[in-house]
Amino acid sequence: MRSRRLGAALRTYRQAAGLDQADAAEKLMASVAKVSRMESGKVTSRPVEVRLLLDLYGVESAEERDRLESLARESNRRGWWLDHRGTVSENYASYIELESDATHIVAWQLALIPGLLQTPGFTLEVLDANPAVVPSENREEFVKVREARQRRIESGQVRLTAIMWEPAVTAPMLQADVHRDQLHHLLRVARLPNVTIQILPLSAGSAARVAGPFTGMSFGQDPALEAVSFESFSNLVVVEAAEELAGYAYALDTLRSAALTPEQTMAFITKTIRKIPNDNGKEEHE
Repeated sequence: MRSRRLGAALRTYRQAAGLDQADAAEKLMASVAKVSRMESGKVTSRPVEVRLLLDLYGVESAEERDRLESLARESNRRGWWLDHRGTVSENYASYIELESDATHIVAWQLALIPGLLQTPGFTLEVLDANPAVVPSENREEFVKVREARQRRIESGQVRLTAIMWEPAVTAPMLQADVHRDQLHHLLRVARLPNVTIQILPLSAGSAARVAGPFTGMSFGQDPALEAVSFESFSNLVVVEAAEELAGYAYALDTLRSAALTPEQTMAFITKTIRKIPNDNGKEEHE
């Protein structure tokens, strides 16, 4: 995945400079076939090759050069997720690799808490709802993988913006203790400086229909979407084409503007917690 993203960026810069693959090959003292494989992500570019090509293409941004050289260095690094092959499919592994490079993640969910914000108890209840998604013998490891992904959020390595439709927070689909723990967790995480949580209220009307659940990612200082993923039971699709990303960017703008502010969201979650019945069937009160 990293090699493919790096290759796509190098191809874009080459074309913008009005050069062909033969020009790049001459700069690298390599074959045109190698340049073609580099741009398609079939071979890993070395950092020195990336520097030479960026010089040739006139790319002066220090931030962009650092980002692409970092992709080259990291392309051969073994990801921690490969230690969980029994649970992590090839598709899922590619997604985690993409996510691990992101500097900003945005998630929109209609019915569930976004995975990066789920407690283990919430995740297990979701899996119980459809046992075919993850076999019972793999669930404990699945939760560990989810928790490992969440550590980048908790350590401040990546910025997270999560927008949820109101029913994802209020619907009584969970055991009361799991529901309560999950909402308390949202309040804790929402206090992190790199996390923004917003709820889209039912009163926002048609805004909830602007798009199905998806996760967007950016990989530099610019928060503009560079990749979007969405999943079904059997597949996980990643979209990177600019014309498709534009639709998701519009959806995010719509959702953000229609959602409660982060402060209003915290108050809403706190109010919802008080309505969850305790062990004696009564709602909590201050």
